[in-house]
This record gives sequence, structure tokens and C-alpha cells, in this order.
Amino acid sequence: MESSTSAWAPLRHRIFFALFIAQLVSNIGTLMQNVGSAWLMGDLHASTGVVALVQTATFLPVLLIGIPAGALADIADRRRVILGTQAWMMTFALLLAVLSFADKMTPGLLLALTFGLGLGTAMNGPAFQAIQPDLVPKEDVPQALALGALTYNLGRAVGPAVGGLIIAASGPEWVFALNALSFFGVLAVVFSWRSPTTSERLPLESLSGATRACLRYGAHAPILRGVLARAALFIVPAAALQALLPSVVRLRLGLGSGGYGLLLGAFGIGAASSAIARPRIARRLSPDHIVALSTIVVAAALLTVGLVRVSWLTGVALFVGGFAWTLSNTTTNIAAQAALAPWVRARGLGLYLLVITGGIALGSALWGAVSSWSLVGAHVVAAATAVVGVAGLRRWRLQAADGVDVTPVPGDDPVVSLTPHATDGPVIVTITYDVPTDSMPDFVETMRVIERHRRRTGAYQWGLFRDLAAPTRFVEIFHVGSWVEHLRQHQRDTVASHTAFDGVRGFLVRQPVEHLISAYSPGALEPIVPYQDTDNADVE
Repeated sequence: MESSTSAWAPLRHRIFFALFIAQLVSNIGTLMQNVGSAWLMGDLHASTGVVALVQTATFLPVLLIGIPAGALADIADRRRVILGTQAWMMTFALLLAVLSFADKMTPGLLLALTFGLGLGTAMNGPAFQAIQPDLVPKEDVPQALALGALTYNLGRAVGPAVGGLIIAASGPEWVFALNALSFFGVLAVVFSWRSPTTSERLPLESLSGATRACLRYGAHAPILRGVLARAALFIVPAAALQALLPSVVRLRLGLGSGGYGLLLGAFGIGAASSAIARPRIARRLSPDHIVALSTIVVAAALLTVGLVRVSWLTGVALFVGGFAWTLSNTTTNIAAQAALAPWVRARGLGLYLLVITGGIALGSALWGAVSSWSLVGAHVVAAATAVVGVAGLRRWRLQAADGVDVTPVPGDDPVVSLTPHATDGPVIVTITYDVPTDSMPDFVETMRVIERHRRRTGAYQWGLFRDLAAPTRFVEIFHVGSWVEHLRQHQRDTVASHTAFDGVRGFLVRQPVEHLISAYSPGALEPIVPYQDTDNADVE
């Protein structure tokens, strides 16, 4: 639910404030470097399509490692993940600077090193976003996300303009060197911060298992899928606005690197203004209306940038487009966070960042290819695609995320006589219900909600069956890969899932839960401890 917090409330918290300043400096360096990379590619006499690939190389790594990166951030110390990725990115920025100073840069090498920086960004993003709820109170989290976007967009406002001036005066190699230095602040703040400690009594998930859990969660979380669909429909056409701008500046406006930096600065100022104005807008408009209006505004900006040859009008269009770009992305980011349970937060955000940055990468390549046919035509087609995407709001409603309470409510361990090994499995769980005839339609519909919860939290097979010999009796059966995965299911309950369970709890029969494990599991053949008559008449 949207908080009424003021635009600057999260800055009252010391670590968040320090990280806000450090991230602002780092983002200024990153955006300076983006200008340097795109401009250097033009100086290397690359085609418009290859120039657009600079943005693709920046964001494509998220498509390759975005989900594993989120999984790693959920099972590892996020502080260490952030420190490692920041050091990685600083190293690649130094390589860019050294090779540029040595005049050894080629288009292929520039794309490769940009791709290396993108790998660091892809690994850093889920962990960095997932720590935000650890830095501020719950009511400040939405605006903390907006202020995180503000640091990037202030970087858009300052970085390109400064970067363009430095390039014009000294060359892109100095931009790369300054970007390498800009990572020191984030490294220092995160190094001094101590992340909250949690006691885990279950073995940590493997990276492959956590990745599968992420995909399983995304497949069976309709609200999250709707958020991702809305984000994709917006970002793919919107990517044309920045991907094609270097070519617009050179070929249509006849400006140099300084003009390019100033135009990117206009985009950044608009984007930064959006973060400040967002709380007031969010109090007046629903998330769905915000995204719809933002999409239409970006479409208008695309048409203006593509059709006019007046520099100041292009700057105005980029200012407005930047405002709408950030407003839409922040809105979908908040909705994604609201739809994610804490145990899957980082890897779910990995999915979200995959859609956003992957959409930018693919969109940039697509519109770059179209621009080889017609630069104006690429802008017109991108604008038309954005407007058509507004129709997706009828199917995927962002506001649905506001009604879901993902606060964790860990359950008790299952009651069993035999204690299996953690890796024993597969496990079959059966739960028996006695349902009066007139309650059957509502019961069966509620069980669909419970099915999605079972599958999100670990079940790879699920079914609900009616007993032909006792027609009021229903049996729920689901399969889990191992005993430890089933124990994790008990720790992954939320307020929302408990609300769904309340709708069927009254139909449970005594001792309704049975746990069956493969007879070929090592633990299945060990001696059975004496049975304890413990009432487990509750939903799993």
C-alpha cells in the first residue's frame, strides 16, 4: 500500500543517507561513462546499429544472469555480494580507461568491456534493491525505492552534461577513469554497514535450487506476472528514446558530444523531478493510471524526438519523456516489491530487473536495426508500439499488488514419527477435507488459490481429488522434491496464504495430514522413533 511519507523521509536514516550520496556519485560516473562509450563508438566510425548495441551490451547480461544473481542474493550475504560486484565494475572501468589512454580501443573491445560492466550491474542490482527494506522502516520503503531511482536520474542530469564537456575537452578516456573512482564511495559505505543477521536452522538452498524456486514462484504468482508484463510492455518501446539519441544528435541535429550530454541531461532532470513529485502523484492516481499516462507521454516524446529538427524542442521532449520513464518504472518496481514474499525478494527482483534491463537491451537492438532502414520510422513505430501496449492494463492490473499481504507467518514443523534426512525425497503430502455439498463450489475455487501457494513455495505437482466412496470427502495431494524443501514450505507461509487457508480450515477432518517419502530414500529405512499422539489437524 502506498505510504503517505514525504519525498525525503528515508534520508533521515543514517546508512540510507550515506548510501544515497555514495550511489549518486557512482551513478554520475556511470552515466558519464555511458556517454563516453556511445560517443567513442561513433568516433570509431561504427554504424547507427552498432552504436545502439552499446546500450544492448550494457543491459544484455541481465538476460543471462539476472535470475541466478537474484538467487545468489537470497542465499548469500547481500553485503558481500554488493562489495564483490562493485569491485568488479571498478576493475572493468579501469580497463576501459587504460586501453583508451593507450589508444588500443576497437568497437569489439569496447562492446566486450561494456558487457563486462553490465555483468557487474546484473549481479549487483537484485542484492542492492533487496537491502532497501533493511535500511528504512516499512512505511518508507516505496519512497526509498523512488529516491534510489532519483540517484540514477540525477546522474542522468549531471553525468551526461559533465561527461560531454570532458569528452570535448580531453577525450572519453578521462570519463572512464573518473567512473572507476566513483565506485569507492559505495564500497566504503557498504563495507561499514552490518546487515541484519538471521538464524537459519535449515540448510541453505543451492544456487541451482534457489534459481528453480525463483522460476517456480514467478510461474505461479499471477500478480507478479502481471507486474512483469506491464513493465515489459512499457520498456521495450521506451528503450528507443535513448538508444537512438546519439544518432539523432549526430545525423538530425548536427550537434557534438557537448550537445549530446546536455540533451541526456534534460532527460535526467525530468527523471529526477519524477522521483520528487511521485508521492503527490501517487496520492491522486492509481498505479494503473500512472503507467498508462506515462506510456502515452513517452510515445509523444518519441514522436517529437524522431520528427523535429529543433534542439530545444528535443530537449523539452526528453525532459518530459524522462519524467514519465522514471514514474512508470518506479511504479512497477514498487508493485513488484509488494508482490514478493521476503524469502524470494532478491530473486523476484532479479526477474523484474531482467524484464526491465533485458527489455532495454532487446528494444535497443530492435530499434537500432529498424533505424538502419529509417531513423524517423524507428521512432514512429516505437511510439505506436507503446500506445498499443496501454491495452495491456485491462488484463494486468498493478493495483492488485496492494491487496496482498506477504508478511511472513512461519508455521510449525510437520508432525511425523520418522525423521528423514534433509535430502530424502520425493515427498508426497496428503490432506483430507470433508466438505458439505452446498460448500463444494466455493471450496474448489479456494483450493485453486492454495494450489498456487503450494507450487510457489516448492510443490512440483498438485491435485485435488474427490472420494467416490465418500462423496463429501476431498483429498489434496502435492509432491515436493525433498524433505528439506517441504520444511521450507512451512517457513514460507504469509498472511495472504493464511487468509486463503482460513476458507478451508473448517472442512479439515481429524489427523488430515499424511507425509509420505520415497521408500528408496536412505532415511526411509532407518528405525522409527515411538509415535507421539500429537494433534496435527491443521492445514499444512
